[in-house]
Amino acid sequence: MNKLEEMMGLKPGELGDLLWNIGIKIGIALAVLIVGFWLAKMMSKGVERLLKKRKADESLIGFMRSLTSIGIKTLVVVTAITQLGVEMTSFVAILGAAGLAIGMAFSGTLSNFAGGIMILLFKPYRVGDLVKMQGETGVVQEIQIFNTFLNTPDNQTIIVANGAAANGNITNYTKDSDIRTVNWTFGIAYGDDIQAARNLLMKFFDEDKRILDDQEKVVVLGELGDSSVNLGCRVWVKNDDYFGVLFDINERVYTEFETAGLSIPFPQMDVHIQKEA
Repeated sequence: MNKLEEMMGLKPGELGDLLWNIGIKIGIALAVLIVGFWLAKMMSKGVERLLKKRKADESLIGFMRSLTSIGIKTLVVVTAITQLGVEMTSFVAILGAAGLAIGMAFSGTLSNFAGGIMILLFKPYRVGDLVKMQGETGVVQEIQIFNTFLNTPDNQTIIVANGAAANGNITNYTKDSDIRTVNWTFGIAYGDDIQAARNLLMKFFDEDKRILDDQEKVVVLGELGDSSVNLGCRVWVKNDDYFGVLFDINERVYTEFETAGLSIPFPQMDVHIQKEA
């Protein structure tokens, strides 16, 4: 120990005091991290309970919980570094320079944060809404600082970046309404009885109790296609019944059209061969 102190230019006993002081600082820094991270967890849960007690929007609850946790953890890390004796003035300068570089590298992350703020302010969707965005359809489960979590009809979790969601097209099927339309296009063969097809489809719609009787049910000749006469259909249902009605009517059309003498055509081409004399 004495030789090591001589090599370092220290007086006898100073090395032990130095190591002791460093150990104390490291211990305090670790304690700050442990207590601080525990406090961040408790505070985020406290914010969640407070907002739920005041019946705040579910979207705001998830966002504020994440923001509180990340904000407190950031302060805890900075405090722990200070306990190690790092001068905060120089540290802030270094952090600022690094922050600029990191900000340029993670511009997408900052865009996601800004997108989360915009979503909370303008509320294009909320937790519980059925939406379609970025090519994905699902029920909004949670809106966090950087991402929105969707639950799809087949129970898959889709994570959509808030920046992309805020800047892209959003179809909200449940905003300000608890009903929506179900639309189909059914093709029948040329020469089939259009009125018979219309009556059969209306029969399907009248028999399905999930389809709302106080809303208009539409069956029209929508298009004369290359291989089929296409009937356009529209009915109104409650949001929760959308997929059930969509799939069940599809199945009835497939299984009962043929029995009624109606054909479901498929694309085909007539080829005429002309023999040369």
